[in-house]
Amino acid sequence: MTLNRTGAGSPSTTLALLWGLSDEAPRRKGPARSVTVAQVVEAALTLADEQGLAALTMRAVAERVGISTMSVYTYVPGKPELLDLMVDALYARMERGAFDGESWRERVSTVAEENRMLLLQHPWMTEVAALSRPPLGPGLMAKYEHELAAFDDTGLSDVDMDAALTWVLGFVQAHCRAVHDARRATTDTAMSDAEWWRANQPILARAFDPEKYPRAVRVGAAAGEAQGSAWNEEPAWEFGLARTLDGLAALIDGRSLT
Repeated sequence: MTLNRTGAGSPSTTLALLWGLSDEAPRRKGPARSVTVAQVVEAALTLADEQGLAALTMRAVAERVGISTMSVYTYVPGKPELLDLMVDALYARMERGAFDGESWRERVSTVAEENRMLLLQHPWMTEVAALSRPPLGPGLMAKYEHELAAFDDTGLSDVDMDAALTWVLGFVQAHCRAVHDARRATTDTAMSDAEWWRANQPILARAFDPEKYPRAVRVGAAAGEAQGSAWNEEPAWEFGLARTLDGLAALIDGRSLT
């Protein structure tokens, strides 16, 4: 079974492809290659963005670049390795904000926003980008270097800097998964959240007994009125990011060198 996550392919083969070292291996005899690995990766990215991860097959990628399915395996050995190349390519393209004169909180907020934009623009990324086994290519390394700089002068140890960054990225990934789930529900039902709640309001009013569920009814009603639905991505993002930063502040405050 093919695993749709980063780090599922052959480590040595993937690393060689990521760093452009595969060309050092002896080439098999035959006609010259008609496309490049970069073109294969670009075709795969277009497929995933347009049609989702389910549409990403080696056959579909081959058709996009105009080669046979068997030929595409001479560029990338399989889908697991292709996913690593795709993710690393997007990491390499990420816009990276400058940190001149900003507080650590502002810098970390920038990192969170950059990752949020990436995951919202490429929904399939939340399904495949495993934090435990990222693609260790040039895109990932440039991303990691940039994001660690957000914790400069915080007084954190190297281990704590890595842990703090991982915690922030975990929050971003969880939030973006929730966004994609909410948007998928809207698409699947052909109803907005507000429309869904209005349609179900009569039965909910009868089923939800305020005497039996006093807190749930009171708080749920207040939150629903404030957000326009049971969950709203913007307030959820603002609240979650602020609390994530507050948690880091408990660790960083008193250690800062600035």
